[in-house]
Formats: sequence, C-alpha cells, structure tokens
Amino acid sequence: MNEKTDPAFAPGMASSTEMVGAPCWVSLMARDLAASQEFYGSVLGWDFRRGKLGDGFSVALDDGAPVAGIGGLAGTLQVAVAWTPYFAVADADVAAARIRERSGTVAVGPLAFSLGRGALAADRDGAVFGIWEGALIPDWQSGHQDAPAWLLLRTRDAFDAAIFYGEVLDWAAERSGSCDVSYENEEVVLISNGHVLARLGSGARGAAPDPMARPRWDVHFPVSDVDATCRAARDGGGTVFGRWTTDADVDEAALADPDGALFTITGR
Repeated sequence: MNEKTDPAFAPGMASSTEMVGAPCWVSLMARDLAASQEFYGSVLGWDFRRGKLGDGFSVALDDGAPVAGIGGLAGTLQVAVAWTPYFAVADADVAAARIRERSGTVAVGPLAFSLGRGALAADRDGAVFGIWEGALIPDWQSGHQDAPAWLLLRTRDAFDAAIFYGEVLDWAAERSGSCDVSYENEEVVLISNGHVLARLGSGARGAAPDPMARPRWDVHFPVSDVDATCRAARDGGGTVFGRWTTDADVDEAALADPDGALFTITGR
C-alpha cells in the first residue's frame, strides 16, 4: 500500500446534472481506513491519496487514475461495511424524498461536502446505494471499455427494481442527460450514449443465509490475473467465495475483504 501525500485529487468541471441517474462513483465504507488501504493495495495494486472529503477518506488510484473511494467511517455512521455505488442526481433532497416515498430507506444524509452533497440509502429490498449531487470525478464512467468498475444489481425482481430506480433517478426520462433502459438476456440494462452502465438481475433473496444471494449492488473490478488476485486476497485475510468463467469466456471470482465487504473481480 502506498498512500500519496501530494495535493488532494480535484475533480473537473463536470456536474451531476449532466449525467442524471448514471453511476458516478463507487466507495467502500470501512471500519479501519489504513487496514483497508493495506488490503486493497496488495490485492488490486492500488495507490491512495487523501481526497477532499476529509481526513477519513482516501481516493484509490490505478496507474494514477481514480478508481474508487474508501472512507473509514462505517463505525461512526453505524452503516455496514460494504462497497456502494453512487448515482448522479440533479437534487439530492428531491432524490432522497423520492426514495422514502417509494418505501426505500435513507440511512445517512443528504450531507454537504466540499464538492457536493450526498446520501446513503437502500432500495425496497435492502440493496445499499448512494446519491450524489455536485462535481464528478473526470473520466470515471462505468460502461466505457476501460472503466475502473462496472455494476450488477442482484435483486428479487429486476423489473420492480428498475421501476424504483427509474422513478428515483429519472431513468428513461425525457430530459437531457438521463439514462435509458432496455431488456437483454433476462436482465434490465442501464444504457447511456450506447454504453452499458449497469445490469439488474432477478433471483436474490432477502432472507438468504448466504450473503452472496442477498439483494445488493455487486461492484466488479477488472484485474489482469484472476487467480493471482484470489491468492493475494486469501493471503491478506480475505475470502474467495467462488470462481467461474462466463459464457463470454471471461474469468470472474467473488471475494470479500477481511471485514466482509463483498466485491467481484473480472479478467480484463
């Protein structure tokens, strides 16, 4: 793990109003920032530097490019240790009200930060996600060929979830910058400018004893060597829940860090 101490990362001029409803960032709420940096630095090869959200946050870098955020505030905010996607919204207060109106939960916020306003929430099935109003990280968009991460919602009913998120995040709305949705291979697909930003799949069970089967946003990180990454995760105190090859002949594996935060790695 290498934590840089040069000036904090500064996002560019792009705003959440320009890509409403699109995934704009992923972040880990950890119990111990230093321990999480050590694990993900050794497993995924990330470097870190302090972000502009305060001393309890850092930005993970892959070859100098921002990949994700890690905040050591899970205990302070009394939230689960988990990887969480954030979605761009034009108005965090409006989006938070929509979540509550549709039987979702707003656990934290909206809170004001130096770069914008955000909130941590959960949908009707308990999958945790965030909303963000404000400046966006430049060159971070899940869906581009070289994206730092991509998202899969494992949910009870993909169509029901698509209605919830569509109404909260203005998916398929007739407004500039909003995302479209389609149906492909029994999944709901979120699309912007021809790029697939996220997929929503059915079959998760809220009461399942296996955490892998519960509703959640599954964050996928690309790696060069899936087997080597799995070994590094085990050596670092993490868990490998399974490894498989997709129909497209891509290697993937489901992992958890030492605190139990689930994520998936996928071969480049």
